[in-house]
Amino acid sequence: MVKLVFLGPPGAGKGTQAQIIAESYQVPHISTGDILRTNVAEKSPLGIQAKEYMDQGDLVPDELILDMVQKRLENPDAQNGWILDGFPRTVTQAEEFVKKLLSTGTNENDTEGEEAKISNSFNVINLQVPDDILVARLLSRGRQDDNEETIKNRLQVYYQQTQPLIEFYQGRQQLISIDGNHSVDVVTNSLKQAVEKSI
Repeated sequence: MVKLVFLGPPGAGKGTQAQIIAESYQVPHISTGDILRTNVAEKSPLGIQAKEYMDQGDLVPDELILDMVQKRLENPDAQNGWILDGFPRTVTQAEEFVKKLLSTGTNENDTEGEEAKISNSFNVINLQVPDDILVARLLSRGRQDDNEETIKNRLQVYYQQTQPLIEFYQGRQQLISIDGNHSVDVVTNSLKQAVEKSI
């Protein structure tokens, strides 16, 4: 069963690769941005709450995001696996995510070792690309608000937030690092090899 969390800085090709792998293994590609937009558009109870924060320009709290992710993972299409893209973003989210998976686990009576079992049930892909390549890739997209300074700032924020997360998953032996500084096909092949070993 393919259960993966995708990590990677802006421009690493995370979304592209997550989509390709999801299609290859016929599991849903779940992006937290998409979940948020869907819940807001459908005016679900969680979406209504999230919109209040967004309208005020505030970040949507972890608890709300976690509830949305949990609900999404309960859908029939996610029962045979999933790929999470853009979540968890912080160690706190990662710890809470495992607790959420625990609370919906089927072996509720077997508490001993259950957390370790949940952690072992999914792997974390970390796409690595050198900063200068990331900056060049993002500049070539030509978005209006993208200049070298803003891109470097985005990368800085990403590393500050995500470096502890990488160490967290490394410590739990869930992290698989992939060199993302190649063509899409080469990176996809590396990913598929890693996934096959982890299944």
